[in-house]
Amino acid sequence: MNKTVLAIAVFAIGLLKANACSNIIVGKKASADGSVIVSYNADSYGMYGNMHRHIGGTHEKGEVRKIYDWDTNRYMGEIAQAARTYNVVGQMNENQVSITETTFGGREELMDTTAIMDYGSLIYVTLERATSARNAIQIMTELVAQYGYASEGESFSVCDKNEAWIMEMIGKGSGNKGANWVAIRIPDDCVCAHANQSRITKFNLNDKENVLYSKDIIKFARSKGFFTGKKDADFSFRDAFAPNDFGAVRYCDARAWSVFNRFCDGMDKYVNYAKGNELSGEMPLYMKPNRKISVQDVMNGMRDHYEGTPFDIQNELGAGPYNMPYRPSPLSFKDGDKTYFNERPISTQQTSFCFVGQMRNFMPDAVGGIVWWTNDDPNMAPFSPIYCSVSRIPRCFTKIEDTQDDVTFSWNSAFWVQNTVSNMVYPYYSKIFPDLKAKRDAIEKKNFEDVAELDKALLLKLNNKQTEEAVKKATTFSQNAAQDMLKEWKDLFAFIVVKHNDMVTKKTDDKGNFVKTKYGLSAAPERPGYPEAYRKAIIKETGNKYLMK
Repeated sequence: MNKTVLAIAVFAIGLLKANACSNIIVGKKASADGSVIVSYNADSYGMYGNMHRHIGGTHEKGEVRKIYDWDTNRYMGEIAQAARTYNVVGQMNENQVSITETTFGGREELMDTTAIMDYGSLIYVTLERATSARNAIQIMTELVAQYGYASEGESFSVCDKNEAWIMEMIGKGSGNKGANWVAIRIPDDCVCAHANQSRITKFNLNDKENVLYSKDIIKFARSKGFFTGKKDADFSFRDAFAPNDFGAVRYCDARAWSVFNRFCDGMDKYVNYAKGNELSGEMPLYMKPNRKISVQDVMNGMRDHYEGTPFDIQNELGAGPYNMPYRPSPLSFKDGDKTYFNERPISTQQTSFCFVGQMRNFMPDAVGGIVWWTNDDPNMAPFSPIYCSVSRIPRCFTKIEDTQDDVTFSWNSAFWVQNTVSNMVYPYYSKIFPDLKAKRDAIEKKNFEDVAELDKALLLKLNNKQTEEAVKKATTFSQNAAQDMLKEWKDLFAFIVVKHNDMVTKKTDDKGNFVKTKYGLSAAPERPGYPEAYRKAIIKETGNKYLMK
């Protein structure tokens, strides 16, 4: 890389430090069961992954809602409360509206430091008020017009049981309320992905049904010199507000490429772009998949490490002896006057929580939306199903000050239990991960089966106008699923400690029981040492230093 590219790459790394997330969006005709599906890895080192909760209701005129910045917890101010708010569980409300995000940063001078609405508050306040995805877009844009937009550039996934949208937003600079934004509906038969880089380029200015945008967006861009084209039709949101550079493509759009590569044909032609070598060869915003995509497929997509692609990182020295598909932070490192970088896959150890939203128009709202939730890198933990109408959320997914939070460990916290297991597995990945994967997949298989069975019972109650009973049943199921997962994960921790104690491996039978001798003691453990490839690397480095004489 030349010096200019290196500088750009380091700048992009700085933008990614706090908010480096990934989203997948699946239209209802592209999904296996007719659901609209959206996913979100909330990636931020040090962030405690608790599930957001709002209990809806009616509010008196003059009531206010206080706003705290989601990233820092800094008090931002207050806004007028809505007359009616809805229940919110995680990233979904009771109307099956889901909103997620990835931060692309963009032009720093456009951030409004005097504004009240940061991107996280914008998401959750809107979820409290929205009845549909289109209504959510209206609410979000009205909120920033009234109170200002206090964050960097964001890509939002805004979905409901019928429609899926991607909306990109950036401010207008300090003291200038409102935002530059554009929202594009994802066709029902398509899949979309975004991961910390703006993905909306040119858009149809006349398609009022599927394209929405701030009325002065092009005029504003021209006034700042961000767009100088002769025709408004040539305007590109990304090129104006978050121009491509090496870091934006290699760290960010490469993840979107990996999503498309899983589900769509012909992605080889975009490899050079995803590598950051050809910044003009960008991918389409959305594509038709080569098969119907299930909720499980989306979960697995959030577990992606570029396996089997030119970006695969599991068979390099950086993966260590046990082929770990993770790299320590930060993303770049120096050697002398040269700067190098680590690959940044979708699946990362810095994930605070992962959400997969399943919105179903063929089920009543009370039981139509399912929040599939996990509190760590989703590759390393199973998803638990939480119905969007539950009257309370599982305790293990909550934050309790001085009891279970970002600096207080608790065995009652899914975040801490899941991270405990993950951090045991990371350094011995190829050795221990098969045990984790078997448990993870078994839990999810049971959860999908149980949801299918429960749906029948819930529909029966709703058809008999027993809505309250249906919600109680959905709440009890969701609570039990989460607590069962927590117990299973504690058991997995104990199993891993015993089986892999002191870097050897105790023998187990086909049912996972430890093998004992006829005298009741543990059978002699296996002592595999380093994998062959790593042994050869050691010999290559040390020569005859350790050669037996």
